[in-house]
Amino acid sequence: MARPVRCRRIERMPVYRSFSPDDVSATEIIQMTVDEYEALRLLDDEGLTQEVCAARMDIARTTVTAIYDSARKKVANALVHGKRLLITGGCCAYEPVEINQEIMEKGSTCMRIAVTYENGEIFQHFGHSEQFKLYDTENGRITGEQVVNTNGSGHGALAGFLQAAKVDALICGGIGMGAQMALADAGIKLYAGVQGSADAAAKALAEGSLEYDPNARCDHHEHHDGDCGHDHCAEHHCRGN
Repeated sequence: MARPVRCRRIERMPVYRSFSPDDVSATEIIQMTVDEYEALRLLDDEGLTQEVCAARMDIARTTVTAIYDSARKKVANALVHGKRLLITGGCCAYEPVEINQEIMEKGSTCMRIAVTYENGEIFQHFGHSEQFKLYDTENGRITGEQVVNTNGSGHGALAGFLQAAKVDALICGGIGMGAQMALADAGIKLYAGVQGSADAAAKALAEGSLEYDPNARCDHHEHHDGDCGHDHCAEHHCRGN
C-alpha cells in the first residue's frame, strides 16, 4: 500500500498563477503545484535553508529537497522551451488569513455564500473587491447575512480571506483564470458571470435556481489578476459579462 502523502503547509497563496513567453504562442503547459511554488518562494525568494523551509512547510527535509528539485526542473523546462507555466493544485494545507473583524458564527450544517458586493449589487471585478456580503443558508433559506470588508486586493489574498471566513461558494461577475485556480485550491465553489442584486443572487443559489456562466472570465491584463467586469474591458476581449 502506498504511503499517504502528507499535506504541505502553505503560508501564502500564489498571487500570480500563469506565466507565458511573449515572443511565441505557448501550446504546451507545465503545471507546478502550489507546494512546489512554496518551496521555491521560501528557499530562493526568502533565502531560507532547507531545514527551516521544512519546518515552515511541516514536512521532512528530504521532501523539501524532492519538491524543490521538481520545481526548478519545471521552471527550466518552461524557460528553455518556451512553455506556459501554471501554478495550481498539490496536497496543501493553507495557513489561515488573519481577519481583523468579527465574522458571524457558522453553523455546522449550513452553507456559507459570499458575493462580491458594492451598494447592494454584485461587484463585477473580483480582484478589486473591497467588500463581500456573506449569507448563511440552510434547507434552501438564508438564515444569516453580513457585509465584511476585505483585507486586501489581489485574487490570492481574497481567496485566502474567503477561506478563513469559512466560505463554501462565491458569486461574482468577471473573474480571471488565476483567481479561479486560487478559489479551487481553497475549496470554494465558483458561480461567475452573475449581475444584479446580491441578495437576489444569494437567494437563488440557496434555492438551487441561480443562473450563472461557468465560462465567465476576463483574461486581459494578467498583471492585475485578469479579473474584470467593467464595460471598458470590452475593448480588451473581456468575456463572460
